[in-house]
Amino acid sequence: MATTQVDGFLGGHALKWGKHKRIKVGKVLRNFHCRACVAQRTFMSGDELSCLGLSDNQISIDVTLQCVECQSFVEIWFLIGSSGDISSFAPKVHIERYTENLRDRADRVDSHRGPFSDLVRRAQLAYESQLGAGSIIYLRKIFELVTFEVAEIAKIETKRSNGKPRSFRDVLKEVNEFRNIIPQRYSSDGYQLFSELSNIIHGDSSEEEALQKYKPCLQLVLGVVDEVSRDNEYAQAIDELGWNVENINEIAEGDVA
Repeated sequence: MATTQVDGFLGGHALKWGKHKRIKVGKVLRNFHCRACVAQRTFMSGDELSCLGLSDNQISIDVTLQCVECQSFVEIWFLIGSSGDISSFAPKVHIERYTENLRDRADRVDSHRGPFSDLVRRAQLAYESQLGAGSIIYLRKIFELVTFEVAEIAKIETKRSNGKPRSFRDVLKEVNEFRNIIPQRYSSDGYQLFSELSNIIHGDSSEEEALQKYKPCLQLVLGVVDEVSRDNEYAQAIDELGWNVENINEIAEGDVA
């Protein structure tokens, strides 16, 4: 994580655990896609920010940002750490964690259209909040969604004669035999990815293990989406479904370091 030396903002006085202080360190500006404006807008904080003391080298900063056009507001939170005393006159600080609460009023830029884009965004937000199993749930949802949508396009039955759902393994096998949606590098056992995701969700992995597996699982799931998006036969159907597959790799590459 990058460390930057800044001018002291606590006046040289330690901020004890649980104590609040209003600080002036300049305005915070972030660009989001504002849902009310239906456009990209700058969201800006007020002149003062709310700071909460945690330890000699760690503070929490809560910020409310307003859209400069319509005044819709969102919240962001920073956990700031320092290599030394954070109340010194020139502390060296770094961001340890960053979380957004966009309250369904805004979206990250380039992540606001299409079901896959929305699910990737939700998966990434869960991952950033250290919710390992939660982030994997969204990845499995993407895998299920693309498989069943392709099954519908290909007129492959997803339900039994009694109306109950067919097993996902069987649907995936039939879909992949009809039109490859599993990347060639692991097409011999496409169900293994779904099984891996399910095992994580159902408690066979700890939260720490789930977080470690998130990035490779994300890339494999996006590989499935990419295989479908390259198929010219489905191009029109994909457009009609509003999948917006063009930008989801950009979202993942931009948000997953």
